[in-house]
Amino acid sequence: MTFSELQVPPLDTARRLAEHGDLDGAAAILSELAADPEEPDRAQAAVGLAVVLDERGDPEGARAAARVALATGHPEFAAQAACHLAQGFEREGRAEQARGAWQAVLGVGTAAYVPLARLALARLALLAGDYDEAENELRAALAAAGPDDVGAHAAQQLAELLLERGEPGEAAEVLLEALEVAPQDDVARLRVQLGIAHLELACAEFAGAVEDGGDAPTSGLAIELLARTLPLRGRVDDAGRVWTYGLEHEDETLAAEVRLRYDRDT
Repeated sequence: MTFSELQVPPLDTARRLAEHGDLDGAAAILSELAADPEEPDRAQAAVGLAVVLDERGDPEGARAAARVALATGHPEFAAQAACHLAQGFEREGRAEQARGAWQAVLGVGTAAYVPLARLALARLALLAGDYDEAENELRAALAAAGPDDVGAHAAQQLAELLLERGEPGEAAEVLLEALEVAPQDDVARLRVQLGIAHLELACAEFAGAVEDGGDAPTSGLAIELLARTLPLRGRVDDAGRVWTYGLEHEDETLAAEVRLRYDRDT
């Protein structure tokens, strides 16, 4: 070993060994660093050890190393360690442990990791069927995120949830606000979802017009537009029922109006 090699920091040596496939050599160096409470790079070494041990197929050892890093309270590496723990628990389907680890990320409070933790907590809430909690977490993720792809992702997920809950107007508002700051790569996706929200709003307005019972031409137009828009949202059966409602309406004038519109494409 040359003198210059002796001057290489242990962390860099461990990283180089890991990159070249020597996981045992990397783990040995990182284990020594992580075991020393006085080591200034202890938190970083412990996170690196967690990654290496995971690659070696030692999830329990990886978790123990991640907990060492988490216990240091380091703003960067403790947050990384908590994320590592949470992701591992999620892969294993251990939702409660994953939730606790994501909460630990929030406890560290490093701003860059807060939106990711909120998104993950929303995901776990959705899996548990707790839609109120999922909505709260998505709103928190959106509030914590900057004008980046994480914020756009949070907006998209929140809009999807609001659409599923029958709140297309609120979903459209979320998407419009997100589009003002979204990265260019996310704009098209958000615009498509905004269009979907507008389709849902249109269906609601058309249905409301039918229920309001306007004159025959207006009601006939509303029935046609509703019946032709519903299939765009995958609601073909509902569209058929709307046509039937109009075609068999007790008001003969309205039924004739709907028949003319229905027959145009048949």
